Amino acid sequence: MQAWLHIVGIGEDGIDGLNSATRTVVETAEVIIGGNRHHALAQEIGAERISWPSPFNALIDKLTELRGKRVVILASGDPLWYSVGVKIGDSIKQSEITYHPQVGAFQLAAARMGWSMADLETLTVHGRPVEQMIAFIQPNQRLLILTTGSETPSQIATFLTARGFGKSRMTVLANMGGKDEARFDGLAESWANIVPPFNTLAVDCVAATNAALLPRVPGLADDLFKHDGTMTKQEVRAVSLAKLMPMRGALLWDIGAGCGSIAVEWMRAARYARAIGIEPRADRRAMAAANALALGVPKLELIDGVVPDALDDLEAPDAIFIGGGLSHKTFQNAWEKLRPLGRLVANTVTLESEAILHDLQRKYGGDLVKIQISRSDKIGKLTSWKPLRPVTQWSLIKR
Repeated sequence: MQAWLHIVGIGEDGIDGLNSATRTVVETAEVIIGGNRHHALAQEIGAERISWPSPFNALIDKLTELRGKRVVILASGDPLWYSVGVKIGDSIKQSEITYHPQVGAFQLAAARMGWSMADLETLTVHGRPVEQMIAFIQPNQRLLILTTGSETPSQIATFLTARGFGKSRMTVLANMGGKDEARFDGLAESWANIVPPFNTLAVDCVAATNAALLPRVPGLADDLFKHDGTMTKQEVRAVSLAKLMPMRGALLWDIGAGCGSIAVEWMRAARYARAIGIEPRADRRAMAAANALALGVPKLELIDGVVPDALDDLEAPDAIFIGGGLSHKTFQNAWEKLRPLGRLVANTVTLESEAILHDLQRKYGGDLVKIQISRSDKIGKLTSWKPLRPVTQWSLIKR
């Protein structure tokens, strides 16, 4: 079937901003679907109008009914960049769709700021938790953020200031490319601008000497997490995550999640990485949820359950960390669910669990190592080494 569905990016300059071929596509459409703002940008076109249905699956159902008609979906800027085009393309054959991208908010914002897009981070909090931008706060980092409303810049200013980045320069760009384009500038620590609801935020991160340093590379300081003392310590956590190999969009099972330090750092380490933490204690799940929010990964999923039964109905993972609840049965259940090329890491500090790891290593192979960490500590007026409990770690890849 030839393409009958056209997904058209449109800017604040409306129909006048489209090239002639794309404009013809819109002008000859039988049905136009879009938000109220999009319809207003093309109001002179005489076609049947449909507003965004809800939920999203209803849109796919509607499009299925319209198959064969000349249908145009209006979206902002580039329909394949943080926009509806991606999800529609997952449900309708590519051969039935034609995309018509326009200059989007990121390109316009970069041009207004004079910033190179190759040297900044682009992200969206539109319709998503604003806290997820926290993971990107770093010295000298430039951010372009699609916001979720007029209150979003103030929320982000608060996040920046609380982490020692109050001197960061913030610019809100609204209605770019249209007759009502506006710009608002200020510092995070004194941000008080009232801005339009549809806007893009540019942030030039400036760190004070006492700023919290939160790199994406695993191994955050232990005191950045709320915990009850039972947690995978900083150095061991860094080694564990290196073996788990966080990757874009990959899913981790964190078995015996505790305060969530492994799951949180997994999600911070790669864009769109996901994690499910399995933890039977409510107090520790509460700490994990708080840590996920404070460190910029609010989508961490936490499950109340005891392994191995809690694993039965979960989505198959790309990596598994076992920090608690280790048994032959737990391993067997997890190993069967792990995707091909999946990574499994199990840590233990007890002799009983170490014996299980020795047995599993003999049967399945993999690397078995002993990690011993000492930290300097005061003894009176002098300093000596204070050893942490040694950790036995087993890791392997499913091939």
